[in-house]
Amino acid sequence: IHCTHRTEETDMPYADNDGTRIHYHVEGNGPPLILQHGFTSSLKNWYAHGYVEPLKAAYQLILIDARGHGESDKPHDPAEYDLKLRVNDVVSVLDALGIDKAHYLGYSMGGRIGFGIAIHAPERVNSLIIGGMHPYDTGGNASPSDRVKLLGQGMEAYVVNTEAQSGSIEPQRRARLLANDPQALIAAISAPRGTSGDVLPTMKMPCLLYVGEADGFFEGAREAAKHIPGAEFASFPGLDHGQVSQGSDVVLPHVIEFLQHVTEQVPTAD
Repeated sequence: IHCTHRTEETDMPYADNDGTRIHYHVEGNGPPLILQHGFTSSLKNWYAHGYVEPLKAAYQLILIDARGHGESDKPHDPAEYDLKLRVNDVVSVLDALGIDKAHYLGYSMGGRIGFGIAIHAPERVNSLIIGGMHPYDTGGNASPSDRVKLLGQGMEAYVVNTEAQSGSIEPQRRARLLANDPQALIAAISAPRGTSGDVLPTMKMPCLLYVGEADGFFEGAREAAKHIPGAEFASFPGLDHGQVSQGSDVVLPHVIEFLQHVTEQVPTAD
């Protein structure tokens, strides 16, 4: 991985993963904590849903735009969304910042990248927090083929469908969704998932899995937690995938308690 910490004219920091530019923000001070968003989102979602302010008081937050999203590069070839490449994107940001190990919080697609880190770069994380995701091939909310078909009609059609499924979207979130590149999203969702249940017993780092009980990923996430040594599991009755993503009020108490516990156990570098 070629990692350079570059600043564009717009003063946005990027890491470089073999020519693919990965955009990130750093907020706060303390033990480093990566925040990796879900599909169709960007690092702006963590701000919008109330995660950044409470967490940056105690942690150095490293918010990453996944490839194909936000201000990161958006290749249109599914091969460019191989899980190992996505993991290397996270590693390239850590390398650009000179950080050896960090805590990791990923939701949905960001959770799948978290399982990928457990496969391809476990030595770079102190703990894993994975929301709304499991490593299995089955189960979920919308089939990839349905999403590809929708995205092929453009982001406006995708937003209309989302509203039909789960109610009206507030204007800022609508604008964030419409800013996506549908061809990049199609490529991202067309790539092989790259995870399986085989990784679970190898996950020796502290882990917290959380999920809404009305989420299509609920059963798989609950099952996965049983196979990770010492994993903690939190679920939220009545909440679906999107509601938990936006529900920092219910999620953060679990995340903060978990991080406080594992941070006490992690030796700090001089």
